[in-house]
Amino acid sequence: MISEDAGTLAVETPDGALAGTVSWHTVQHGPTSACRALNIGISLLPGHRGHGYGAAAQRALAEYLFATTLTERIEAETDVENIAEQRALERAGFTREGVLRHSQFHAGRWRDNVIYSVLRAEVSLDQF
Repeated sequence: MISEDAGTLAVETPDGALAGTVSWHTVQHGPTSACRALNIGISLLPGHRGHGYGAAAQRALAEYLFATTLTERIEAETDVENIAEQRALERAGFTREGVLRHSQFHAGRWRDNVIYSVLRAEVSLDQF
């Protein structure tokens, strides 16, 4: 499930069990194709949370996207109350940039998101 602008991949545990998915889509930050970033997300099955799979999968996805695309920036957002995901992104090498106020409507109210990013120069592509 990969296209030029988006994709979804499975997250597996070391023993090959399905743990969830990672996905990405294009975000346009300016008028030209050079101004594109990729926004990533993750969804882990409840039984596979808290084992480090999220940080490892997001790091591997960033490495894969930098190795296979021309993007300079990969970003991710999470709810300000999702501390576990914020820690996972930081362990994956992402830098917290700030808060996007009232950026999502969820559970009947507007909520803030935290935005993180990693740049091409911050990721080693030696394995590709």
